[in-house]
Amino acid sequence: MFEQMKARYLILFSVLGMILTIVVLLVMDVSDTTFDVVSQLVLYVLVPGIYFGYYFRKHNASVWSVLSFGGIQKWLPALFGLVAVSIAFSLSMFWFQLFVLAPVAPWLVDFMLETFPIPDTPWYIVFTIFTIAILAPVVEEFMFRGVLLKRMIGKTSMWGGILISSLLFGILHLDIIGAFLFGVVASLLYLRTNNLLLPILLHIINNSLAAAAMFLAPTWPESIAIFNLADVYTKATPNAAVLGISSVLLIAAIIWLARGLDTRKKSIPE
Repeated sequence: MFEQMKARYLILFSVLGMILTIVVLLVMDVSDTTFDVVSQLVLYVLVPGIYFGYYFRKHNASVWSVLSFGGIQKWLPALFGLVAVSIAFSLSMFWFQLFVLAPVAPWLVDFMLETFPIPDTPWYIVFTIFTIAILAPVVEEFMFRGVLLKRMIGKTSMWGGILISSLLFGILHLDIIGAFLFGVVASLLYLRTNNLLLPILLHIINNSLAAAAMFLAPTWPESIAIFNLADVYTKATPNAAVLGISSVLLIAAIIWLARGLDTRKKSIPE
């Protein structure tokens, strides 16, 4: 199904939709909260709703043609394990980036560690958690592991599609390296099972834990969390250990998921 969808149209439609939305909201001079909510609704609801709705109707297909609950239960332990390794790697890789920057650009480290206030409006907090934990994972998996991955595989190869789509996924996230490797894992999980629901669940579990840490326990995990420039050095040992262990486990997971997959190029219709 995704092979029939044009990635360039998705990218163009998303960019134009966001530009038009930003211009309209700036002209209307709305509040920051309204600006954020409307922008996310356009990006995660309106644009993908129109794009995917058009293609599914055009090919007389249902969303359940790419999602299946069959076999989900046996994958759940692996999903939680992959998320734990991914989060550990992302947190420790963030420390490593700060550790490299600290001697040459301490001001940049301070900027990266600066906390931005979150409005305490209850409905806005609920909307933000829902977007982070549910809406974004579903839409991003349809975009990156669905359209972009399958189209890039058809134009290059299996690994070409995985690397290109994951790189784009990483660039659009603050945690570029961690998000890139997360994209590789999610791509392999989809290709291995041919069920987009599995990478969606992987993404939901990951983002739900991130949202919980953000709103419920912002100081967790204390042993490796970095809050200021001094922490970069005082917590170097545990972060370095976590980075080393999680890197090995992440590489092992990628090898395991890639085992036996067909790496040949598969042509796609234009």
